[in-house]
Amino acid sequence: MERVRCGWCGTDPLYCAYHDEEWGVPQRDSRMLWEMLMLEGFQAGLSWITILRKRDAFRAAFAGFDPDKVAAFGPADVDRLMGDAGIVRARAKIEATIVGARLYCAMRERGEDFSAYVWNFVDGRPIHNDGGAVPAKSPLSEAISSDLKRRGFKFVGPTIVYAWMQATGLVNDHAIDCFRRDAVMPS
Repeated sequence: MERVRCGWCGTDPLYCAYHDEEWGVPQRDSRMLWEMLMLEGFQAGLSWITILRKRDAFRAAFAGFDPDKVAAFGPADVDRLMGDAGIVRARAKIEATIVGARLYCAMRERGEDFSAYVWNFVDGRPIHNDGGAVPAKSPLSEAISSDLKRRGFKFVGPTIVYAWMQATGLVNDHAIDCFRRDAVMPS
């Protein structure tokens, strides 16, 4: 019997593996939540499969998305990254990731855990949508976007934030007939 998946992942093996193993699984690791937010920012104007295919190169280029290391990047690193054909070479997105690392570190230094900050928006539990039409953004993604922007994050508009919420399991938008829908719901 063939597994039924959300239609967006198609048949690309990399996309199917991402869908089956990661997308929509509640992510509680602060560093990983930050990494995914930064990658979603790079995705702006592109397809997620493009970013997914480049994810290993992004991880290599951005020191494994170690916020402390990325926060220390300077102009020479920006130039290095602009020359890295393995990633999306968009200066504004590269600089936004470095700023994002500095903001992440500043939050941590103030005693704010990024995961706790993020999950507080949903009272610690994923939102399970009814499986109908999936929105591009929501009032909640608009609120999170607004707060992230207030803190200084860039490339965190409501649509990017909503995609990030889906990817990291803050919201469960697996299709009703998708085999992963119930699997990502906490018992």
